[in-house]
Amino acid sequence: GPCTECSCSSGKEPDKDPSHTKKKENEDRLCVPKIFFGTRTHKQITQISRELKRTAYSYVPMTILSSRDYTCIHPVVSNSSNRNEMCVELLEGKQGKSCSYYHGVHKLSEHHALQSASRVYQAWDIEDLVSLGRRFRACPYFAARELMMGADIVFCPYNYLLDPQIRDSMDIKLKDQVVILDEAHNIEDCARESVSYGVTESQLRAAREELDVMVNNNIRQKDHEPLRAVCCSLI
Repeated sequence: GPCTECSCSSGKEPDKDPSHTKKKENEDRLCVPKIFFGTRTHKQITQISRELKRTAYSYVPMTILSSRDYTCIHPVVSNSSNRNEMCVELLEGKQGKSCSYYHGVHKLSEHHALQSASRVYQAWDIEDLVSLGRRFRACPYFAARELMMGADIVFCPYNYLLDPQIRDSMDIKLKDQVVILDEAHNIEDCARESVSYGVTESQLRAAREELDVMVNNNIRQKDHEPLRAVCCSLI
């Protein structure tokens, strides 16, 4: 059936958050379900895209979601130990600098969209996208995310589908979509990991000290006292 019209475009509710408007438009465009193909590792995605290339479906619009560890090509950020934070800081322009690769994203996504439309498209893997990104001086990380909008098949590691925080940050909507999980017997471990969190004893002690200050200064005691008790019992 026809897609519903985006309520944002009617102008009745001017939403302050432009990303919300964007999300809404994306949702409305998704009439045909996408296939989300989850794998255990990034390496397996490379194998699967190689197999896809050999089939009659090689021209189907696709994308691969992966972390900046695999797709950042900024000379400084890519060599940093905390790529995510550095990338966000650059994009916010805090130091008066920005990322020229990010501003070239459209060159990369348009190249793939054109190839797909003329059916000269070939299934690709992360390495292909990165080398093309270097050629166009365009960011593969954000290009892959942009390509998700028009993609029929989206490859990604399991945790992108299972972890609600990653799903949210990646703008992945699984309602009414097709989800395929490769080697699904690994899902239990992955699900367990996505809801687990590791803390060190020194982090717990630091948290307790901060909570002591809060409680002693009568700052939201009702909230902070139970938290302090949890820290104490864990220590």
